[in-house]
Amino acid sequence: MSPDMIGVAGVVALLVLLALGAPIAVSLGIVGIAGLAVLISPEAALIKAGVVAFDMVSKYELGVLPLFLLMAHLCFAAGASQNFYDSAAKFIGHKPGGLALASIVGCAGFGAISGSSLATVATMGLVALPEMRKRSYSPALATGALAAGGTIGSLTPPSAALIVYGILAEQSIGKLFTAAIVPAVTQALFYMAVIWMLCKWRPALGPPSERVAWGERLASLKGLIDVGLLVLLVIGGIAAGWFSPTEAASIGAVGALAICAWRRRLTLPALSKAVGDTLRTTGMIYAIIIAAIIFSTFISATGFGELISGAIVDAGLSKLGVIIAFVILLLALGMFLDGLAMMTLVIPIFLPITHQMGIDPIWFGILMVRTMEIGFVHPPVGMNVYVIHNLARDIPLMTIFKGIVPFLISDLAHVALIVAVPGMALFLPKLLGA
Repeated sequence: MSPDMIGVAGVVALLVLLALGAPIAVSLGIVGIAGLAVLISPEAALIKAGVVAFDMVSKYELGVLPLFLLMAHLCFAAGASQNFYDSAAKFIGHKPGGLALASIVGCAGFGAISGSSLATVATMGLVALPEMRKRSYSPALATGALAAGGTIGSLTPPSAALIVYGILAEQSIGKLFTAAIVPAVTQALFYMAVIWMLCKWRPALGPPSERVAWGERLASLKGLIDVGLLVLLVIGGIAAGWFSPTEAASIGAVGALAICAWRRRLTLPALSKAVGDTLRTTGMIYAIIIAAIIFSTFISATGFGELISGAIVDAGLSKLGVIIAFVILLLALGMFLDGLAMMTLVIPIFLPITHQMGIDPIWFGILMVRTMEIGFVHPPVGMNVYVIHNLARDIPLMTIFKGIVPFLISDLAHVALIVAVPGMALFLPKLLGA
């Protein structure tokens, strides 16, 4: 069997394992090592896997992941998620759909701490869903806004998805973080526009709350000052080039620890939970990254990526045609695979094509993560939908998916805008020289 056919067989085997529910890291690792064993030899494949694992865990840049995760868990322990939502609700809760709008603001704010879609939707769901239900919000609007709003966490720096992409694609994490700022902000604005239009059309979907006095509104900002300054220092410092992402993550973790102590939330159980959650998530992602590099090494050795790249070039597709094909494929894969599985599968195949077509890898990373986010809310996987359903068992899944539909339309429009205007992602990195 020729090397490129071995590559095809490996990709098919990986898809079958993932479809059967095998863990992502196990699937990638088994296929990668088995493929290398066929191409070279079993002994050489095991040695190569060991070298890849050692090289990855000893990378200084990889330290950014556990540090940012620790920062997120400590900020959660300090009550930051409640602060973001409460302040937004006081400022705009009296508007039609105000609490749903506040949920989007809260998701964007907490996403700047957590960088994770699932963490954002789970945390904000606990905070905001009971309040919206208490105010007789439409279950579809309330759950749809939270499920969609949670996806902002995947794109907002310090995004774990962007960190993984940066490591696998060997791109600057600092540039990726800077490039994600405008798309993340516009994504939140698109969602808020959807809520505003729905509640203008049918005010009963999101009844307004009582108007809060300006004194109380301004007082609510006090709970955001310390966390807000920390986020501004960390993300702004990376964008301005004051320190590297790993240094910024270190500052963020120490700052979050100080905020916990300042707010008198730094108890032994809280610290133990934050560290334990960080270690569990870090271990899972490290295993996926190591296995993905092994799989990528196998794919590169087969020449499968170059084969696909050559086929696309020979087909005469324009750059725009290739990008649209990528988006459609990512949306299709998102129906069956979660974000990390999809990313680790397609990066070794897509990257050679982007290089050959002259597509900017930083912009492509933003587009990939933005498109990947949609998989968190569209059926049949829609992991954010299941997280919300777990928080509100009495709301049928179909109701939540129905509430997602207007936001899905918004997502497609936003992705189209990123494709049409690449400067949305590339303007800030060029301006700041990141």
